[in-house]
Amino acid sequence: MEAVTEKLSTPRKKMSRQKATYLVAYLFLLPWLIGFFAFTFWPFINSLYLSFTQATLTSTTFIGLQNYIEMFQDPRFLKSIEVTTKYVVMSVPLKLAMALAVAMLLFKGSRSMSIYRTLFYLPSLIGGSIAVAVMWRKIFGLDGLWNSFLSLFGIPGKEWLGQPDYALFLLVLLVVWQFGSSMVIFLAGLKNVPTELYEASKIDGANAVRRFFKITLPIISPIMLFNLVLQTIGSFQVFTQGYVITKGGPIDETLFSVLYIYELAFQQQRMGYASAISWMLLVLIAVVTAIIFMTSKKWVFYESETKGGK
Repeated sequence: MEAVTEKLSTPRKKMSRQKATYLVAYLFLLPWLIGFFAFTFWPFINSLYLSFTQATLTSTTFIGLQNYIEMFQDPRFLKSIEVTTKYVVMSVPLKLAMALAVAMLLFKGSRSMSIYRTLFYLPSLIGGSIAVAVMWRKIFGLDGLWNSFLSLFGIPGKEWLGQPDYALFLLVLLVVWQFGSSMVIFLAGLKNVPTELYEASKIDGANAVRRFFKITLPIISPIMLFNLVLQTIGSFQVFTQGYVITKGGPIDETLFSVLYIYELAFQQQRMGYASAISWMLLVLIAVVTAIIFMTSKKWVFYESETKGGK
């Protein structure tokens, strides 16, 4: 009788133990779920609603598609899209090229290479911080380090960040040297290139340039795609440099889209219009990312595809 009772109670014990395990898991997940719904999901949905309203801090009036119609007649919005696109087109290729070049230099293993890798990665740790932006403004200011250097050759200095022809390019330079994270990913990808291919190509007489384009680039092309997508999405969201260094000037030549959204939302109190532009920026990023993925079929090499595997 006791044996039968024990057999009947065993599944119940398993079920109760399983429920207890799930309960503990949900309890550990609860802080993250609360944070996600409170600070990500709800603002996400609320911003979509606000984009159809004329909202301020104190009132909200539904106006339908008027914000979306207005933005295409707003020269500052169109300018911000132009400036942001220029920034992405200039900064992403330069940053990836620098990251790959340094990764290939550091790939040659030696005792001191770990130190160099750390030194090259350090700028990425500080990222787009306020301190770096202020330092950049000082360097290219009228009494900055760059003008002092030019004065050694008798070249008169100027307020470089106040020049419409140079301001955006100087902000691009600020982000290009922070290539540490991309460099580390490229280093991991370079380790997957079989050395046998290099040795065989050397026997066939291929020089270093040919080996780079015919072996290295195709094999690390998935890594290239990963870095390209990450950097493109990140560059579309640039804000700190434009806000701290140039305030969007001169004459809106560094008016990034996120900076314009900030001005509309928190300086002009136009929450609805700012939300509409935010969603338009999201659509733009999604379209560009989709184009990258679609074109990647022509230039990204997957070893499993050549073997017929998945």
